[in-house]
Amino acid sequence: MADPKVWFITGTSKGFGRIWAEAALARGDKVAATARDASTLEPLAERYGDNVLTLALDVQDMDADFAAVKQAHEAFGRLDVVVNNAGYGLFGTIEEVTPEQARDQIETNVFGALWVTKAALPILREQGSGHIIQVSSIGGVTAFPGIGLYHASKWALEGFSQSLAAETADLGIKVTLVEPQGYSTDWAGPSSVHAEQMAAYDGVREKTAARRGTTKRGDPEASGPAILKLVDAEEPPLRCFFGVNAFDLVRPDYEGRLASWEEWDWLAREAHGD
Repeated sequence: MADPKVWFITGTSKGFGRIWAEAALARGDKVAATARDASTLEPLAERYGDNVLTLALDVQDMDADFAAVKQAHEAFGRLDVVVNNAGYGLFGTIEEVTPEQARDQIETNVFGALWVTKAALPILREQGSGHIIQVSSIGGVTAFPGIGLYHASKWALEGFSQSLAAETADLGIKVTLVEPQGYSTDWAGPSSVHAEQMAAYDGVREKTAARRGTTKRGDPEASGPAILKLVDAEEPPLRCFFGVNAFDLVRPDYEGRLASWEEWDWLAREAHGD
């Protein structure tokens, strides 16, 4: 049996973060679990004792991110899996979202993950090993109406993480973007933020709601065993969908991109010059 892994997971109060923390702890791994409200983590501490370190953390606070990663490393002596899970959905069309809502979305979903990643990298480099799991979304590789700033945040996460993977490949550090489809979590419920709606976009919302109604939502509990298989893989992928519908939803978008690029390749060549 392999040695227990040490995890650092943000956003473990509920949802994927909580399920993955419990999956890791249940098999004997150690977890530094963070949440904005540390009281939500008390059941983990009561059940798993010294195998879990619970920390209050708002990932928007860069100094706090670095301090939390340092505390986890000091407590457990190493870090094997760093999971950037903290984040939320912002619902609203591009015209509807306020500047404050847009900035807050990027601060949490992009910069929060960036600061934790940067805090962990020196530790992982020194070890010569480690696996960074970035919780992206199907919305990190395609886009739908009504959540444009959420998409922007996840596309940014995807971009810097792909660069990161190339930068750390020779350092023993692996990077995986987990891209879930819609799951039966509260991502679209209490954890979400909604912009004030404009009547001009009611038709867009109706079409979007009808489309979502045809997609089978995933069972969050099933993602626990799946994440363990992902972190145990000798050669994990850079990107991995979670959910039975994800690939089918994304494939037409990418087929359409290729077709459009090919159709307009004559103009691309003309724009290049001699």
